[in-house]
Amino acid sequence: MPLCGRFTLLADELKIKSRFQLEMDIEDYYPSYNIAPGQQVLAIIYDGEKRRAGYIKWGLVPFWAKNPKIGNKMINARSETVHEKPSFKNLLLGKRCLIIADSFYEWKQTSDGKVPQRIQMVDRELFAFAGLWDKWQNGNETLFTCTMLTKDANSFMKDIHHRMPIILPEDEEKTWLKKSFTNRHEVHTYIQSVSSESMRAYPVSTYVNFVKNNDETCIKPIPVN
Repeated sequence: MPLCGRFTLLADELKIKSRFQLEMDIEDYYPSYNIAPGQQVLAIIYDGEKRRAGYIKWGLVPFWAKNPKIGNKMINARSETVHEKPSFKNLLLGKRCLIIADSFYEWKQTSDGKVPQRIQMVDRELFAFAGLWDKWQNGNETLFTCTMLTKDANSFMKDIHHRMPIILPEDEEKTWLKKSFTNRHEVHTYIQSVSSESMRAYPVSTYVNFVKNNDETCIKPIPVN
């Protein structure tokens, strides 16, 4: 299972619009207990005048890619090297996005094998992963895709996994979307400085391992031995 390979978004549309200061309705919004790579995820961009929300495919396909299947390998981008990699470096100045969620899953190695954990913020339900997006075209085919930035695990996450997605504090979301950084190295320095939010976690069933499973059972706690 790739790092942060699954997450949830269960809040209703009005709550999302209020939390992220969205003026327009979210077209075709639907909640999900088990969002997986290759699926459509709800992302927010800044178009120069306002925030816009919509669905884009999770798994970045760079505009220059010859084969869109490359996106299957690029659901995450390491923040430590994102300013150097050809697939990501040109997106840092103008194609940053918020990927909206209210929890994510990570698999913890135990004596009984890998046990999925549902991880949430302690002080708020909704949050945003730091993401990058791109537009790919080939003839009449157009794809809008994204990737999620990751970093070394904080003290809380180290017990579960050595890496974690970058979750933006609410007061940093505007900076990530709107700030006019002068160069990609400045963006790199900024994202490395973002502090982690307080989190909580609890074990859930391996039911969530299967993408086709998308209901309340995915988030139901299981007893801890």
